[in-house]
Amino acid sequence: MKKSQKGFSLIELLIVVAIILIIAAIAIPNLLRSKIAANESSAAGTIRTLVTAQTAYSSTYGAGFATLAQLGGAVPCTASAATACLVDPIITGGKKSGYLITSAPGGAANTTFVAAAAPITPQVTGVSDFCSDETGVVRKDPTGAAGAPATDVACEALPAMNSNN
Repeated sequence: MKKSQKGFSLIELLIVVAIILIIAAIAIPNLLRSKIAANESSAAGTIRTLVTAQTAYSSTYGAGFATLAQLGGAVPCTASAATACLVDPIITGGKKSGYLITSAPGGAANTTFVAAAAPITPQVTGVSDFCSDETGVVRKDPTGAAGAPATDVACEALPAMNSNN
């Protein structure tokens, strides 16, 4: 009588491992592209949040626009001109979803501001830079080559985002 075979042969196990590796090689690049797209979407949303917060700060306190630290505040937050409690402490920390976040007033009497987001590790955490100013138009540099704009003029030189960007 023949003994019945129990388990799998080494060849069968190697074939299964090879198939899993092929599937992983196909799936991982798509996963990384999805992560970059999610980070970029988060960065654009953060810039929109900062534009709204800057507008609210200027309207509420009549002191022009604010620094990133002035827009936030430690939890529990008590609203004042020094800590307006308008944005989340994660945003005021300057890093969110793989992006460096900045927002700074400018001009005489802080009459302008630039909010910007640049990938922490270009081509890994994100590709594009985002910015906006007191006009409220969110702009995008799809190459991210120049880095996040620090001035109104540099930001306004970039193309405006639309629903296709």
